[in-house]
Amino acid sequence: MKDAQKPDHASLSTIISRLKEGRFVIPDFQRDFEWEPKDIRDLMRSIFLDYYIGSLLLWKGKEENFEALSCEPIYGFEGQLSREHIVLDGQQRLTAMYYAFLAPDEPLPNRANRYVYYVRVDKLMAEEHDRSFDYAWTKNHVHKILTDQTHQFAENIFPLSIVGAGGWDLPNWMQGYQKYWESQLILATDAGDQEAVETAQLRIEDAKQFGEILLGITQQYQVSYIELDKDLAVDKVCDIFTQINSKGVQLDVFDLVNALLKPKGLQLRHMFRDVKPRLEFVDTPRMNVYVLQVMSILAQGYCSPKYLYYLLPGQKKQIRGKDGTRKTEILVTNIQDFEKRWDVAVNALENTIKLLRHPQEFGGISSNYLPYVSILPAFAAIQSHVKSLPAQERLSAQRKIRHWYWASVFNNRYSGSVESTSARDFLDVKEWIKDDASEPSLILEFKSRFRNLDLRNEIRRGTSVYNGIFNLLVLQGARDWMTGNVPQHDDLDDHHIVPTSWGAKNLSGESVHTILNRTPLSAETNRHVINDQLPNEYLPQMIKSNGETTVRAILESHFISPVSQAILLRDPFTPDDFEEFIAERQKTLQEAIENLLIKERLDLPPQLRELDENVEQVELALRKAILSALDCDASKLPQHVTQKVNERIQKASKKNAAMDIKEYDTLYGKLEYFDLRELQGTITGKSTWMLFEQQFANKETLAGKFDQLAELRNGIRHSRTVDEVTRKEGEAAILWFEKVLGL
Repeated sequence: MKDAQKPDHASLSTIISRLKEGRFVIPDFQRDFEWEPKDIRDLMRSIFLDYYIGSLLLWKGKEENFEALSCEPIYGFEGQLSREHIVLDGQQRLTAMYYAFLAPDEPLPNRANRYVYYVRVDKLMAEEHDRSFDYAWTKNHVHKILTDQTHQFAENIFPLSIVGAGGWDLPNWMQGYQKYWESQLILATDAGDQEAVETAQLRIEDAKQFGEILLGITQQYQVSYIELDKDLAVDKVCDIFTQINSKGVQLDVFDLVNALLKPKGLQLRHMFRDVKPRLEFVDTPRMNVYVLQVMSILAQGYCSPKYLYYLLPGQKKQIRGKDGTRKTEILVTNIQDFEKRWDVAVNALENTIKLLRHPQEFGGISSNYLPYVSILPAFAAIQSHVKSLPAQERLSAQRKIRHWYWASVFNNRYSGSVESTSARDFLDVKEWIKDDASEPSLILEFKSRFRNLDLRNEIRRGTSVYNGIFNLLVLQGARDWMTGNVPQHDDLDDHHIVPTSWGAKNLSGESVHTILNRTPLSAETNRHVINDQLPNEYLPQMIKSNGETTVRAILESHFISPVSQAILLRDPFTPDDFEEFIAERQKTLQEAIENLLIKERLDLPPQLRELDENVEQVELALRKAILSALDCDASKLPQHVTQKVNERIQKASKKNAAMDIKEYDTLYGKLEYFDLRELQGTITGKSTWMLFEQQFANKETLAGKFDQLAELRNGIRHSRTVDEVTRKEGEAAILWFEKVLGL
C-alpha cells in the first residue's frame, strides 16, 4: 500500500483541540499513564523552549479496530469521544499535554491530589527557564490558580489550562494581565514608589512579549507524527508497533495480542500468570512472548511479531503456493484450539528448561550460566516436534539437537536477530532430523571455526562462549578440589585458579578474569579454604594428603592437563608462567570441545567414549596408509570412490561459502571426507589392491574387520546402544588394525 505511512505535523493548538474533542484513543495493550508530575512539567518546558519532543505514531482508526483493541479515552478525558486515531506511540506525551492544558478534575495516577500546571511569566521573561514552569497540588493552591485572576496576575502565574480553554480566554487573559500591571503602575506612580514603578513597567513589557510567545507557541510549534492508514492490516501494525521504544521501555507484543484476544473471551495475562511459576528458573521479562513464539513456530514456522497476529482464533492468513496461487487458511480455529496450543508451548518450554539446567544434559545448573535465554523458543519448538516423532527416531533426533545447540552457543548465533534465526533453525533442524544429508551449514561452520575461538578474551560471565565453557565443566563432572564432590548449583562459585589479588599486582588489563583461569568450585572451598592462595601453595598440600593420581584426576575433570598442573606448581610463579598456563588450558579446552561436541562423545559412557577414540585413531592411520601407498596422488583413487567423495565435498561447499574448495583437490583434502567404507573401497579396489595386498594380505579378512569396525562405529554414533557382541567384535577389529597398521 503506497500511502500506508504518512509523515505529517500539526500545530500545538491543533493537537490540543483534537485532545479536547476526544479524537485520540489508547488501545488496551498500551501501558497505563505513568509519568511523574515533574515529567509533565519537563514536557511543558520543552514545548515552550521550542524543543523537539519526538514523533507520534497514530493509526487512523475504524470501528472494528477501535473495538478489537478495546480502545479507551486518554486519561482524565471529559466529554463525548470523537474517535479518530489509535495512539501506538506517544500516549505518555499526549496524556501529559491533555492533563496540563485541559486541567481535568482528576488526580494524577498513584497520587491523591489533582495537579495544575502553570508558567511563571516573570521568570520565563527573565530567561530563568529552570524556575519558569511549575505545578500545584494542594487544594487551596489549585483553587486559587484556576479561579482567582487577581492572584494569577499579582503572582505572574499563567495557568496552562487557559490555552486549552480556547475561544477568547487566552486573549482576554493577556489583556487582563497587562491592564492589571498598568493599574499597578498608576498606583505606584501616585505613591512615589520608584521600585514598584519599575516592576510594573517591566511586567507591562513582559505581558506584551509573553503574548507574542504564546501566540508563537500555540500556532507555530509543530508536533510531528506518522499516520498509518486505517486499512493497514493489523499484522503489519503489530510488526511496526513492536519496533518502537518509548522512554527506553520496549513495547511488548504480548500486551497487543492480549488486547486482541480480550473480545474473544481469552485473558492472556491471566493465562500466563497461572503458568509463570513453572518457567521462573529463567529470569527474563520476555517469557510471556516466548510462549507465543513457540506457538507460532509450531503453527507456521515463523515467530516475528506480525506472524503472532495469526494466532488469533479464526484469523485468516493468505498463503502463496509455489505456483504463485494464493489460498486462505486459518491456523487457530477457536478458543479451545488456542488454549490447547498454549499448553503445548508452555510444556515445551518447561521441559526445555529442565533439559538445559540438568547437570548431565546441558549443564546450565544456574540461570546465571545459561548461554542464551533467546534460544528458548527455537529449542522448545524443536523439542516439541521431536516428541511427535516415532519413538525409534527420537534418539538420533536428540543427538542432532545437541549438536545444533552447542554449535549455536560457540558460534554466538543467538546474539543478533533472534526471531528470524529461531524460525530458520527450527525448519533446518527439522529437515536435518528427517534427512541426514540436510545438515545445516551452522554445523559445518562450527566444525571449521571452533579452533579460532578466542577464549582468552572471554572474561565476563554471561556471554555465550563464557557460559558455554562453564556448562562443559559441569557436564565433565568437575569435582570440588577439597571434597571431591560435584558442587550443587546453589553451592557454586566461579573460582579464579590463579587468584585475582595476584593478577592485580602482576598482570595488566583483565587477563586474570579470563574463562581460561576460571572453574566451578564449592563456595566453602573457594572462599574459606583456597581463598587468595596461589596453586603452588595449596596443590602440594592436596597431593601430600590425597596422592598425585587422585589430585591429577580431579584437576583433569576441570580440563587442567598434567602439563598445566606442572606449570601451576612452579615456585616462584611468574607472569610468564601464567601465560604458559593460559595457552595450555586453551589447547585443552579446544581439544575438549572437539572431542565432546564436534565428535559428539559428550553423551557416551566412558568405555564407549574410549572405543570411539580408538576407532578414530584407526581411521587416521588408514588415511596415512592410503596417502603413502598412492604417493599423495588423488588421480589413483578408484573412480566410484572419487565420485562419492566429490559429491560430498560439493554439498559441503554449498553450505559453507567460506570453504576453499581447491584445498580438496588434493588427496589429503579429499581424505577428510572419507568414511570407513570409502577407506575400505580404496584399499580393496581393483586398481589399488596390489598397492595394499602385502600389508593387509587377505581381502575377505579385511572386509570382515571393516564390517566389525563399522558396526561398532555405527552403534556408537547412531543408536548410542552397543550390545556385548558388537562391542567385543569391534574391540577385536581395533586390535587387528592396530597390529597391521603398526599403531
